[in-house]
Amino acid sequence: MNNKNWRGAAAWVLIFAVLVFVWQSLRAINVERDISYSEFKHALKEGRVATLTVRTDLIRGEFRDVQGKSIRFRTVPLNDPRLVEELETYKVQHYAGEVDRGWLMGFLLNFGPVFVFVLLWFLMLRQMQGGGRQAMAFGRSRARLQSGKKTKVTFADVAGCDEAKEELQEIIEFLKDPAKFQKLGGKIPKGVLLYGAPGTGKTLLAKAVAGEAEVPFFSSSGSEFVEMFVGVGASRVRDLFEQGRKNAPCLLFVDELDAVGRHRFAGIGGGHDEREQTLNQMLVEMDGFETKEGVILLAATNRPDVLDPALLRPGRFDRHIMVPSPDLKGREEILRVHARHVHLTPAVDLKVIGRRTPGFVGADLANLINEAALLAARKDKPAVEMTDLEEAIDRVIAGPQRKSRMISDREKRVIAYHEAGHALVAKLIPGTDPLHKVSIIPRGPALGYTLQLPLEDRYLTTKSEILDRLAVVLGGRVAEQLVFDEVTTGAQDDLTKATEIAQKMVCEYGMSEQLGPMTFRRREEEIFLGRDLTRDRHFSEKTAQAIDEEVRAIIMQSMVRAQRLLQNNRSKLDRLAERLIEREILQGEEVEQLLTDGTPPAAAS
Repeated sequence: MNNKNWRGAAAWVLIFAVLVFVWQSLRAINVERDISYSEFKHALKEGRVATLTVRTDLIRGEFRDVQGKSIRFRTVPLNDPRLVEELETYKVQHYAGEVDRGWLMGFLLNFGPVFVFVLLWFLMLRQMQGGGRQAMAFGRSRARLQSGKKTKVTFADVAGCDEAKEELQEIIEFLKDPAKFQKLGGKIPKGVLLYGAPGTGKTLLAKAVAGEAEVPFFSSSGSEFVEMFVGVGASRVRDLFEQGRKNAPCLLFVDELDAVGRHRFAGIGGGHDEREQTLNQMLVEMDGFETKEGVILLAATNRPDVLDPALLRPGRFDRHIMVPSPDLKGREEILRVHARHVHLTPAVDLKVIGRRTPGFVGADLANLINEAALLAARKDKPAVEMTDLEEAIDRVIAGPQRKSRMISDREKRVIAYHEAGHALVAKLIPGTDPLHKVSIIPRGPALGYTLQLPLEDRYLTTKSEILDRLAVVLGGRVAEQLVFDEVTTGAQDDLTKATEIAQKMVCEYGMSEQLGPMTFRRREEEIFLGRDLTRDRHFSEKTAQAIDEEVRAIIMQSMVRAQRLLQNNRSKLDRLAERLIEREILQGEEVEQLLTDGTPPAAAS
């Protein structure tokens, strides 16, 4: 036992001795005086005994001495059968008998409070020690070790991102068989960054890596490193990588990396804050003097543009893997993955559903399948039908139907002409996306909607296609003005979309004949403090005025084009609107049949 242990034991012995001394001193204040039985009998005969308690083995009570002072006493009784008679004779005020007490009761009365006090002290000390351990653990990483048995997700559960899966499969093979790559002089990557739009499956890919890799996998979130106390985040980063080194080779996963990896000196006024210390520690752990191979950091983020450049350089995050939105084939594969546990009728064609969901990411498609299953269960169907999937698409895009909303006949007529204007312009302009559905049933915030679905995924868009889309977007407002000679607030969302499209044509795509092939980018994402606020606009006020004029000219030209189309085909517009009022929902085939009357539509000049 070392000196520290000896000192601790001696301190406890001293504390215990002091407690016993204090307890005995407190008891000595009201201590009873031991007297002989003869002295007791003498005081009894003199009438000085006031109270008495008799027990077979002890007599105790209170009497007055010769000076008249009250004294508590006790004495051992003898065999005295006449004691009770003498108590009556000498007029003792109060006397009674008492049941014998065992040794345990006496022990508790003498030493019980001391042991209770020591027990409470011991429990309090343990709690303080536990609090100390928690305080020491405050700076430890909260990463969780993922067990391969608990992780059910594998690469078979991930679809729509084959290239990303191949990149991550190579990382897993490197960890399983490093000699295969090292024999040619290759080194294991330090970090892999997964980035892409929300819902594309970045975290799902990380779960699949945890399920596929036969190495330890520690998962955490970027927000877990950020605390109100300075230095805690850096300490947790050190502890995370320390766990990784002890279990190397292993994988460390940090979700939402932008919570801790943003640009340094990114706040107004600057300062070396807690987040920057955490980031600096991560930079050192990934590529510093004490780095060790075999620990790979896998991170995911939606905002790679706000990450610090030192974090993204080779040697730290060597691989940047983009997880894109799925294409037509990818959407079909994702639908099949999520439909494996859902009962579908044989008539369901997921290829058609994939074509009708352009722009949907993995999370949207998973929600689509789930919504269809809920709709079918609500209707007590044995399996999910194609109509349920169609309704689920509308719910995901526009929201649920608002059947309880009461709309007057006049407003219903305005909505019908508005949607008919969109649909008719889309049918009259060749080359636009096929019309899928027109509805005047309110869904979510929309009073009606016109849905166009492309036949295939497009990665390039021409100027003429954008202008065609502008004309379709503005067709609803033009139809209102043409029929009712006034406009309503129903075209607010259409005008917002049209303005954004025209601004991108002028400021980003260089499609303005007046301004030429130049970019005047207007940032639409959130401003990043410390970086974006310090950037001056790189064009003059005169150019800004020219941009506004060009945007307005593009929108007005598209409105004139839509107006000419609708004026030249007014009878078709009326017929389509009346059928919408009657049916409320028209499919693309029904619109095509309604507009085909044997005469070709009049083209706009």
